Amino acid sequence: MNESSKTQNVRPPTFAASYLQGRLIDIGAGDDLVCPWAEGFDVGDGDANVISRFRVVKAYDAVHSSHCLEHMNSPQSALLEWWALVKPGGFLVVVVPEESLYEQRHWPSLFNGDHKWTFRIGGLGSWSPRSIDVSELFQALPGGEVLSVELQDMNYDRSLLDDGTRKAPPVTISRILILLAHFGPMGLALQKSLFRLLHSMGYAVDQTLGSALAQIQVVAKKHCVEARKQA
Repeated sequence: MNESSKTQNVRPPTFAASYLQGRLIDIGAGDDLVCPWAEGFDVGDGDANVISRFRVVKAYDAVHSSHCLEHMNSPQSALLEWWALVKPGGFLVVVVPEESLYEQRHWPSLFNGDHKWTFRIGGLGSWSPRSIDVSELFQALPGGEVLSVELQDMNYDRSLLDDGTRKAPPVTISRILILLAHFGPMGLALQKSLFRLLHSMGYAVDQTLGSALAQIQVVAKKHCVEARKQA
């Protein structure tokens, strides 16, 4: 819920100045744009799987996407499309759920039925039949380099992790948890108490409904072709 805003709150002050300047497009942003100057792109603007049909390639200094890649038909193909929008010397910043913290060994996902893929950092294998190693995925981008791959798990309580055996909480309870997140510190404190109660009753808990992050952030830079030619 509002993952872009929550992520911005934990990024260093220099992050936007370093990677989100100039002409910026935010893919799958909804009403939670990463920066006020970002151009949003969502379902009503076209199909993000083939975004080059709707936006000019090499037209953006930065491309950002938070919690969208897991909804794409083919993350590999979609990522190449997003990469094509980046100017030489520009940046691609993508955030995806981390499979063991978000899906918690459940597939299909208990918390978002539209998730088509799960993501991890490295490792030889995964419990998920649809798992993708983000390091390999981004290293395959042509003409660029991966600057960072970071697990972001701020405010996540691992004692509430599921082993894949629990059930989803009732929809009404999930709605109450979402509502509580809008009532500031008091609401979040009550929400955490309900998380613990639900866990004790055998339910799986989606801590990202509150202040917790359960995700991976990747930053990649496209090589400046012009500079290479001069060298």
